[in-house]
Amino acid sequence: MSSFEEAETEETVTCLHLTFYHPGQGEKMMFRCLDFCRRQQLRADDMAKFGRDSSLCRYSLVDTRVSRIQFSLQFYRKLHSSEYAFEIKNLSKKTKLTVNQTELGYLNKIDLPWKCIICFGDYQILAEIQEGEAVDYFETHLHLAEAPILQERCLPSLQPIPENGISPSFPLGQGKSPTEIDENEL
Repeated sequence: MSSFEEAETEETVTCLHLTFYHPGQGEKMMFRCLDFCRRQQLRADDMAKFGRDSSLCRYSLVDTRVSRIQFSLQFYRKLHSSEYAFEIKNLSKKTKLTVNQTELGYLNKIDLPWKCIICFGDYQILAEIQEGEAVDYFETHLHLAEAPILQERCLPSLQPIPENGISPSFPLGQGKSPTEIDENEL
C-alpha cells in the first residue's frame, strides 16, 4: 500500500467568509487590526467576538463609535442533525444590529442565514457560510469590500409610463376604478 492510500481522510472545514465595508475606511483605517490575508482557524467552542476592545475581541475594529464588544458569532451543531450553523448575538447596549431585515437589540440572537448582510452604524458585513464536516474547529476568512455591499433601492414605479410620456387616465389592463393603496403595502 502506498502512503497515499494509508493517509487519513481529509475533512472539509466550515468556513465563514466575512466581507467588511465602511464608507470611511480609506481615511479612518478602522479595519487595520483585521487579518485579510489568510484564513484563521478557531476551536468549535470559541466565540468569535467583534468590537473595539482588542483584549476581549478576536476581531477588533478601531473606531470609538463601535461598542467594546459589538457582537459575537458562535459555531454549533443543530439538535438531532448533522448540520452545523452559526448564531449571531448583539452584545451592544447602544447600537442595534440588523441581520438582513431582522433587527436585534441587546442580547438578542438568531441563526445566521447561509448568506446575509449584517449592519450596525455605517458598517456593512456580508457573511457567507461555506459548509464543512469538521467538528472540532471552523475557519474565518475576512475580505475587504471597496464598494458598499448594501445599495440603496428605489421603489419601482407602480405603473409603466409609455414612451410618449403621457400617462393614461386609467390603469392599463384593469377595467375597474383606481383604489387607494397605503404606502406601507408597497
